[in-house]
Amino acid sequence: MSPRPPRPPRRSTGRLARPGGPPSREPRPYRAARHEGVGGEQVEGRQAVLELLLAQRRRIQRVLVADGQDPSDVLDQIEHEAARRRVPLQLISMARLDREARTEGHQGVIAFASPLPTESLETLLEDPNAFLLVVDGVTDPRNLGAMLRSADGAGVTGVILPRHRSARVTATAAKTAAGAIEYLRFCDVPGIPSALADLGRQGVRIVGLAGEARASLYDLDLSRGPVALVVGGEERGLASLTRKRCTDVVAIPQRGRISSLNAGVALSIAAFEIARQRASQH
Repeated sequence: MSPRPPRPPRRSTGRLARPGGPPSREPRPYRAARHEGVGGEQVEGRQAVLELLLAQRRRIQRVLVADGQDPSDVLDQIEHEAARRRVPLQLISMARLDREARTEGHQGVIAFASPLPTESLETLLEDPNAFLLVVDGVTDPRNLGAMLRSADGAGVTGVILPRHRSARVTATAAKTAAGAIEYLRFCDVPGIPSALADLGRQGVRIVGLAGEARASLYDLDLSRGPVALVVGGEERGLASLTRKRCTDVVAIPQRGRISSLNAGVALSIAAFEIARQRASQH
């Protein structure tokens, strides 16, 4: 039996969008193991993947990029950061990337990473001016992602998520957050009411948002000390036991005819009001 001829040397893939470049062998899909925690293992979208690489906070298994895309500065940055961090970057067909994706807006880039790290309530409260976001029963990952993006912009120092009956940081949430998840600190708790009770015992002012509340957010002085801003689910709002644990339950005054704001929009307005008050003290 004659010996097999030697395999030809593997060629370099070159630039990401170089027309006519050599084909890349398509790898087997990476399947992340199931973990406890808030999620975040699959990240899709150019900005979200770039921030994942820049933050250097998590271990990244690999980055997949669709071949044949138009030249892009962001794609070049992703390629550069992946090489700098020695993260495997593989070119695959767009059809293959579509099959790997969990969103419709992956923009030709997907990354697989270790789950987002979580911390305890006690650790989050080491900051004497902790500014916490508590998410109570938000089930739409797009809403969660939008809230996380606003939370990062407003200077939230920690996000508390329940382990059950709530959206996790899925690929959709990560894409909507546009990289904000890489800079936020997370805590996952068995139940929101018990977590709020713990926060209350530690002297945290707990502010719940409810469209039907008579008190106004703008009448509160939240410029100093630890505060937790609680937002409820899209349909039912704050759960009754959650509401009882709040120091204040307030609404955002409105002048239009529609009686309530989207949960993500309400959170954004409230978070930036707290950020405004705190900035005025410096």
